[in-house]
Amino acid sequence: MPVRTVIERGPKAKRSVAFSVDWPGWSRGAKTAELALETLESYRARYRPVDGLAGMVSEFDTAGPLEIVEDKVGNGSTDFWGISFSPSATEHGPMGEAELERGIALLKSCWAFFDGVAARVSPEMRRGPRGGGRDRDTIVRHTIRTESEDFARQVGLRRAERAALAPDGLRQHREAYVTAMCAYNAGEVQRRMRSWTLPFLIGHSAFHTLDHAWEMEDKDLSGEDGA
Repeated sequence: MPVRTVIERGPKAKRSVAFSVDWPGWSRGAKTAELALETLESYRARYRPVDGLAGMVSEFDTAGPLEIVEDKVGNGSTDFWGISFSPSATEHGPMGEAELERGIALLKSCWAFFDGVAARVSPEMRRGPRGGGRDRDTIVRHTIRTESEDFARQVGLRRAERAALAPDGLRQHREAYVTAMCAYNAGEVQRRMRSWTLPFLIGHSAFHTLDHAWEMEDKDLSGEDGA
């Protein structure tokens, strides 16, 4: 089967993003839609370990070429970050039971991959355009805090500042986040999202986690002399 792919262009055509509908987190941005597609394809091998952790590597390995199923205009954040910030036509709920289970399984795999990368890369990171001179622990704190204190609110989950960074806090957050997603999909959360949807939230959480895992891999100094 082809990989269903969405193109999202910034309204001022400064940046675009291409992402897979069926594989949460497999998303890349670039200056043009064509470059975003090329970059997305080039990350196929980098996304594969996530599927291995989810037990879906055989399904992923038999996936066909990228197939554009939607070409849409995003918002100002798309132009600024080269990141999808609005749901596509395919990302609307409620989600079926199998679809939700699959999305959550892949999100959990993104978390496991992120944790594994953070455990093996160097504490100091190579300097570069992304985040200036951020070290590993700064990247990890940013990733966890953004998800637990910003993204999780979309499904009614409120956590105290830095709670997910406390001992055992990350495990508790992730368990509560998944529970809240399931409750939201079942209609048990009264306050509904205004501009986001549950499929988009799962994909955005997966992307944010993977994007920073790949950032740490790219800036890792552990294999260099003197590291």
